[in-house]
Amino acid sequence: MRRRYAAVLIAAALFTGACGTEPEPPTEKVAVQAVVQAEGEHNDTDVMYLQMMIAHHEQGLQMVRLAAKRAQRSDVRTMAAAVDAVQSDEVTMMKAWLTKWSAPTTVDHAPDAHADHGGLPATGPNEIAALRKAKGPAVDTTFLNLFLAHQHSAVEMAGTETTGGKNAEVKALAQRIRDSRTDQIKQMLNLLNG
Repeated sequence: MRRRYAAVLIAAALFTGACGTEPEPPTEKVAVQAVVQAEGEHNDTDVMYLQMMIAHHEQGLQMVRLAAKRAQRSDVRTMAAAVDAVQSDEVTMMKAWLTKWSAPTTVDHAPDAHADHGGLPATGPNEIAALRKAKGPAVDTTFLNLFLAHQHSAVEMAGTETTGGKNAEVKALAQRIRDSRTDQIKQMLNLLNG
C-alpha cells in the first residue's frame, strides 16, 4: 500500500497552524493525489459511510469555496482553502474505493433511507443559500456557525463507521476524519470567540 499525502499534510499544517497566529495563505498549489487502496473485505456500513461522506464533503466544499472567496478575515479564508484541499482529496479517494468495489458513488437522498446510519448530513440548500446571501463580516460568522454544525455531523458519522465498518482503510479514514474535524471545531470556536 502506498500513501502520498503531501497535499493533505500541507493543507493540514496550514490549518492547524492557525491557532494563535495568523497563517500565511498558500502561495502555490501542489498537485499531489493521495493513493491509498482500500484492500480487504468491506461491508454495507463501509459502503454507506463512504457514500454519505462524499455527499457531506460535497456540501462542505460548497461552503468552504464561498468562504475562501468572500470571507472578510484572512484566517477564515486560509482555513477554508486548507479544508478545500483536504476534503477534495478525500472525495477523490472515497470515490475510487467505491468504484473499485463496483458500488455507486452517490447516495439515496430519501429521508428515511439512512436512519440506521445516523441519517444524512443536515446541511442543505437553505443553509448554503444563507451563506451566499451574507455580506461583509456576516459571511465569516455565518460560515463558521454553519461549518461548525456541518463538521459536528462528520464526527458523528465517523463514529458509525468506526464501530460498524469492516474495511481497515475506511475505518482508519473515519478515525482521521473524526480527529481532524474535532480539531477544526475547536479552531472555529476560537475564531468565533477571537
